[in-house]
Amino acid sequence: MLSRTADHLYWMARYIERAENMARMLEVTYRMSLVQNAAQSEAALWVPLLHISDTVKEFHANYDEVSARNVIYYIAFDERNLSSIYSCLRAARENAHAVRVAMSSEMWENINSLWLEFQQMDEKLIMDHGLSEFCDWVKSRSHLFRGVTYGTMLRDDGFRFTRLGGFIERADDMARLLDVKYHLLLPSTADVGGAVDYYEWSALLRSASAYEAYLKVYRDAVMPLRVAELLVLRQDMPRSLHACMNELTIILEQLTGNAGNECKRLAGEMYSGLRYGRMEDIFRNGLHEFLEAFLRQNNGLGVEIQRTYLNAPSTKEAGDKEPNAKASETKELSVKSSDANEQKPALAQSQS
Repeated sequence: MLSRTADHLYWMARYIERAENMARMLEVTYRMSLVQNAAQSEAALWVPLLHISDTVKEFHANYDEVSARNVIYYIAFDERNLSSIYSCLRAARENAHAVRVAMSSEMWENINSLWLEFQQMDEKLIMDHGLSEFCDWVKSRSHLFRGVTYGTMLRDDGFRFTRLGGFIERADDMARLLDVKYHLLLPSTADVGGAVDYYEWSALLRSASAYEAYLKVYRDAVMPLRVAELLVLRQDMPRSLHACMNELTIILEQLTGNAGNECKRLAGEMYSGLRYGRMEDIFRNGLHEFLEAFLRQNNGLGVEIQRTYLNAPSTKEAGDKEPNAKASETKELSVKSSDANEQKPALAQSQS
């Protein structure tokens, strides 16, 4: 498969997954804001959402204050935010358009209609009265796209790169969500793993569609250590870090050729740590430190995938490119640019 085609499929899936995850986090934060005394101030409730998407600096460059309305608009509709739902859906559609022949007609029709429907929405009406319904719509359309992909796409390398992008993004977003929950929302490090408000932990589970799964597995009150265990170490939890890395190792093994040996090694190393890890040991050494290390490793894996499979070698000599060439060419436009996550490509690069 041409690296250009693989690149578009990979990023198409990442953007769809990111749009869904942003909708999940936006909905949960909104629901928490409806609970009396959910936070000391409006800003204290909404600022963590900016930390999760790593857009605090960019937000303050465009808005005077952290308010519910400003953050909702910035996360959902602001085209200046390259991780907004608007930007993600647009980028996903543009990447899909560039490689229509590499996917089924049903996939293209689904993603194209998704973007067209989104453009017809009344932003003011959604922000005033229909935010929960909007977030549900984004999630359901992402689920539909995933189902159409699984049901109609040929099981070739194109299918594998599509899944690869989705799981890399899901692992990154889940680790960020957990890290922010422990590191920013709790009032002090002494409270990490201690008694916290039931509704906040329930909201975290709901953001990962894991609340019912938690009750089935543990049959007990919501406890921080068990929440982390479910979302980090349980392979049978679809959005857990363990489940994501399990899928990634399988996909990388299925990709043809020997060029991806380093990708397989990195993924296997991460998977082994999650498969044989114990939550008690992770808490003892620090969940924040564990998640930071995971994000760095996931970033390294993403950079290696980009270097090995997705960068066309014909444009420059291999030594002339940085490991993540697509990102390095657009650093000024990137959003998630911390060392815990590779730079995202600019929207303009997804056009053909």
